[in-house]
Amino acid sequence: MSEQKIDYSDVEARRSPASNRRMSPGRRLYYFIGLPVFLGVSRLLWWSYRKKYVIDADVINRYIRSGELCAPCYWHQDSFCCLEQTRAWLKRGFKAGFIISASVDGEVPARIARSWGATVVRGSAKASNALAMRDIHQAMKNGVSIVTAADGPLGPKYYFKPGVVLMARIGSAPMIPIACAADRAWYLKRWDDFMLPKPFARVVISVGEPQLMPRDRSVDELEQYRLSMEKAINALKQRSEALLTTDERDADE
Repeated sequence: MSEQKIDYSDVEARRSPASNRRMSPGRRLYYFIGLPVFLGVSRLLWWSYRKKYVIDADVINRYIRSGELCAPCYWHQDSFCCLEQTRAWLKRGFKAGFIISASVDGEVPARIARSWGATVVRGSAKASNALAMRDIHQAMKNGVSIVTAADGPLGPKYYFKPGVVLMARIGSAPMIPIACAADRAWYLKRWDDFMLPKPFARVVISVGEPQLMPRDRSVDELEQYRLSMEKAINALKQRSEALLTTDERDADE
């Protein structure tokens, strides 16, 4: 008796067998009702922020104009602001893709990303990692730039994952560091100290220079590029915070 072939194009087949959670009818209804509410609140928050600007945005603009591949990277803590900014770039023609867990918890972010017009790759860190890498490679061959929270999904915080460098190397995509800061924000009590700027907060987003690990470099050299990107994002984070401090001093004078 031959084994039944598994259809891995179905996200249900990519979910980890360790989890009993599945997309039940009740959960589908919950997401159907809750998703528009979540999107509406996110839009209101984003529009409320004061002095929201991007430093060195022309770095990304070059890739939007040329259509060339790149790999924007940021810390998981900054996901809200960095993803909202990516949404704005998507509206201007940026071809972006996201790697999102195949778990049930990934359903909402996957639907949000698709509603923005982004490519979504679903994959589990354990059960379907090889499938996800195959899909990522195919997406990059199709001209899709993969946007990554480089220390996610489970940390440790501020540690740039070697897999992100390897992914960028395989696709010959320059990695672009991005960071943000807000003068007033909520920080969730979880591994990444997730930052959600409060309404009418002042927000700064900074973009750094691209860094490319050429394909002819050996995997043994990966660490120097990993460390360089880690330092670059941290430096941008400090720069963004310093700009907010400068603005406060200017306002007091």
